Amino acid sequence: SCWNIIWSVFGIVPLLELISGEDAINPTPEEEKELNKRFSFRLVTMLWVPLQLVFLMWGCWAVSNWELSTLNFILLSISVGFNTGILGINIAHELIHKNNRLELLLGQILLVSVCYSHWYIEHLWGHHKQVSTPYDPATARFGESFYAFLPRSVIGTIKSAWHIESERIKKKNLPIWHNQFLILQGASLTLAVVIGCVWGYKAQVMFFLQSVVAFSLLEIVNYIEHYGLMRKEIGKGDYEPVNPTHSWNANSRVTNYFLFKLQRHSDHHAYASRRYQILRSFEHSPQMPTGYAGMLLLALLPPLWFKVMDHRAEGYYNQSNNQQQKIKIKQLQ
Repeated sequence: SCWNIIWSVFGIVPLLELISGEDAINPTPEEEKELNKRFSFRLVTMLWVPLQLVFLMWGCWAVSNWELSTLNFILLSISVGFNTGILGINIAHELIHKNNRLELLLGQILLVSVCYSHWYIEHLWGHHKQVSTPYDPATARFGESFYAFLPRSVIGTIKSAWHIESERIKKKNLPIWHNQFLILQGASLTLAVVIGCVWGYKAQVMFFLQSVVAFSLLEIVNYIEHYGLMRKEIGKGDYEPVNPTHSWNANSRVTNYFLFKLQRHSDHHAYASRRYQILRSFEHSPQMPTGYAGMLLLALLPPLWFKVMDHRAEGYYNQSNNQQQKIKIKQLQ
């Protein structure tokens, strides 16, 4: 059953993307108002939080009570990480962008459960301001493989989150115990200790392993969302405003359903608090050849990724008459 989840993510879903067609229909302004008012869309994301926690606890129980080989232990941990990463972090992303305190808290809980809660700080106050510039650790550079991007983004995100939060409490003259970076990291550590006390060290190992899988999947998504796209520098250290041409998009019907329309990423960056059910597709935004599931698989195979994506990125720059920016991105490597 553990293999089934892996085969589904890397095989079945990409195939379904190819045969299910595209979903490029945008709601009308009247439909947007109606969809935005429906509480059922919010309820789906909020209900996932207790479901994920129960699933995570089940995984801890399973590895501590079942006689598993090393391979099966790893596969079970990966399976849990696929769920907490693909669904969990994606839903957390939707929740942390909302002004509602309950939704924000629920999103933080999901991130705590995968030991990546600092991403909430960096994503909101770092990535959304610095996206598609050399200052954003979560923007993949032209010609950069995922395996080079992963450590740079993980380390850069931690450093950026710490800097952002340190500056916040410094400006507000708050004591160190108000530092959300430390509070959220402490919550993950506390959860790990509790898991160890209740289910033993095997459960702790599984908890940390599924966390690595989960946030690595997040970083693959970060990699494909902005690969090689750079905002034009209009002054020293100043860049043009974010627009729909600074994110890769896809209209794959299947993955739109699975990922709460995250693939309509340009609209998300234009209006970060816009709820997933009313995100729009823009024809003039850079388009990926398939949905996120297929692109995730390509990202793991750098030669194939470069063959498929580099000429598209180059075409984007040619269309934008921005060849100078492409050269600048290459120089950043």
